[in-house]
Amino acid sequence: MKEILAHLFEFKTFTKGEAYEILTNIASGRYNNSQIAAFMTAYGMRSIRVEELEGFRDAMYDLCLQLEFPGYKLIDLCGTGGDGKNTFNISTLASFVVAGAGYAVAKHGNYGVSSGCGSSNVMEYLGYRFTNDRDTISRQLDEANICFLHAPLFHPAMKTVAPIRRELGIKTFFNMIGPLVNPANPCYQSVGVFSLELARLYGYLYQQTDKRYTIVHALDGYDEISLTGDFKTISNQGERFYMLEQLGFAPQPACSIAGGNTVAEAANIFTILINGEGSPEQNKVVLANAAIAIQTIHPERSFADCYYEAEASLLGKKAMQCFRKLVNG
Repeated sequence: MKEILAHLFEFKTFTKGEAYEILTNIASGRYNNSQIAAFMTAYGMRSIRVEELEGFRDAMYDLCLQLEFPGYKLIDLCGTGGDGKNTFNISTLASFVVAGAGYAVAKHGNYGVSSGCGSSNVMEYLGYRFTNDRDTISRQLDEANICFLHAPLFHPAMKTVAPIRRELGIKTFFNMIGPLVNPANPCYQSVGVFSLELARLYGYLYQQTDKRYTIVHALDGYDEISLTGDFKTISNQGERFYMLEQLGFAPQPACSIAGGNTVAEAANIFTILINGEGSPEQNKVVLANAAIAIQTIHPERSFADCYYEAEASLLGKKAMQCFRKLVNG
């Protein structure tokens, strides 16, 4: 690790193979906690290169407990986190909306590190029991049209660095890897990222796969469609800029999508929304993100048509039914 840190201090970059080896060694416990913390901190002080991101991604995925669900065309709605905005759990709620609309969802999630409350915090608080048992997860997909994949149960590297990330409390390169390594390897992905630079790196990596994808970045810094301002997407169809007015939305204040300060508060917001009782501003944000996910599956459809499909799922209680089947199943 001394050589690796010296490499970083000299502003040198890593090859894909070197990045792969570093993450493999982190996962296998070759480095101690102080060394890992030093690496994550020093590495976070410069921009990540596409070769490095590719190497980290490949190592994480090769090490993970991989799942296959033949016959399902899965979608994941996942964000990097790390935007520092403390919103409520938008992508998790949008996942249930998409499931309620009839699409099979494999939601990849984790505890909050740089954010107050991650998707795993809320799901656990509301009674969901994490599992990596394939038969259980397959039954959940059959019954609820959605499964929840708690990252530490599938990724040894995440389990190793979890306490270090909590103590650091800042975004690290693990934020950038998470959405890329869903253990179910879904064929559709709707991914939110915290910077335009990272959106373009993701776009380069996804172009090398056979996935259908949409990468979302709000230009005021959110890793999702926030409706507080305009946003950009990168997809199989190319790069696109969305103005809120063109979609029929007025800009919303940031306070309208704020999350809670505790897990209990975040879970309460989640419960209100999944029951279709959120404020118009909250509902619109969830539905806009769900609509982009549905449009990822059906690029021939308009955003408006996908939005109405999502709205029928949320307000028709279909999303809530999927949630209850998953938690109670």
